[in-house]
Amino acid sequence: MAMSSIRSALARAFIAPKLRAPHRFAATAAAGETQPERVAAEMVRYALGGAVHRSSPEEAMRILEQGASNLQGGGEGSSEAVGLLMLAMSTLLYRSGRRQDAMEKLKASQQVAPSASFRVAAWEALMGLHMEAGQDMPHSISPNDSVDLSIKDDSQWSDQDHLKFRVNAIKGLIALLNGDTESAAQLFVDGCRDFAGCKHQTENAAVSYGEYLHCVGDFPMATQVYESVLEAARMEDMSGNLLAAGNMVPEEVSLGATCSYGQLLSQSGNFGDAEDYLTRALQKGEEQFGANHPKVGIVLTCIARMYKLKAKSEGSSSIMVQEGLYRKALEVLKAPAINSEGTSKQMDWRDIISLARGEYAELLLIQSNRKAEGERMKEWAEDTWRNRRLTLAQALEFSEPSKQTVVVDTRIGRVL
Repeated sequence: MAMSSIRSALARAFIAPKLRAPHRFAATAAAGETQPERVAAEMVRYALGGAVHRSSPEEAMRILEQGASNLQGGGEGSSEAVGLLMLAMSTLLYRSGRRQDAMEKLKASQQVAPSASFRVAAWEALMGLHMEAGQDMPHSISPNDSVDLSIKDDSQWSDQDHLKFRVNAIKGLIALLNGDTESAAQLFVDGCRDFAGCKHQTENAAVSYGEYLHCVGDFPMATQVYESVLEAARMEDMSGNLLAAGNMVPEEVSLGATCSYGQLLSQSGNFGDAEDYLTRALQKGEEQFGANHPKVGIVLTCIARMYKLKAKSEGSSSIMVQEGLYRKALEVLKAPAINSEGTSKQMDWRDIISLARGEYAELLLIQSNRKAEGERMKEWAEDTWRNRRLTLAQALEFSEPSKQTVVVDTRIGRVL
């Protein structure tokens, strides 16, 4: 299928009905109709909120673990309640910087998931953390791959359009990271076929779809998707969706949509609105994670890139502003020193650090007294760049929307 035909099919299937978050389903998924589910939902809200505002992460984890112990085998709704608590535990572990432990908790929750919705939510989060960690995966991966054979038939996610869309969106995102835009396009078509709009908590999948459109240069359609997700976030309380975990929770989805849309606006030359949305993304990141969290460093990198495009468009200079932003971003991202050993090995936020250093190097190279420093930084960035779709030179150069457009995904901290 030609790429233009694929995008047209996606438009008919996805955008025609305005994106909306159905409140009734969200309430059912979050709080449930049984007492155990309602109790678990309240514990999750307190623990995840308290981890930032009141209680320590250790206290929050004790609350969740005690709840899971008390609710185990407690009759109707108890398995759903325990599932909610396990998803929340993985989110808490992730927010505490314990990504591997969060992944193990998600794997365990997949084995006890009481429904297809729980299983897909756990798998979606697990894949999100794998992508953030920079781990290679085939886009043929499936929620059933890590589930015991004896329980695979209990959760028929592939028979439910909204769950199939969520699964295929993750697979499409993996395909993009693998540099395979054609497979990504086909996966989104398969996920959207006969899909009447976005509901049942598919905003996360919608962000991935918007980023695919953005990557291949279809800015008008990507704009519609981003705006629809953000409208849903404004109209409904997305935090009511507790069937999410890790870097795929509603707060991350809202931050991701806001930042990606800001990037698109800056690449479209609409710098006033771009600055507005990227500033909102920065505020969201600081409020949700703290001023020194890596997600804030990712957004700062996007803001610096916006100033670069603005200066180029206006024929002006903003070297000091850009340099200040890149320095702060790299500091928050805890970028290793250029002369340190072992940077070719596992490094968190590799994509973003390489991109930021590549951009920073360009600023230094145009200053005669700093060219040597710029050359060293450029060489380091080129050596650590691992993107399979674009070279670093292509990522640094932007002239107009094309199939080589760079999109930074704050959810997974990767360059698409």
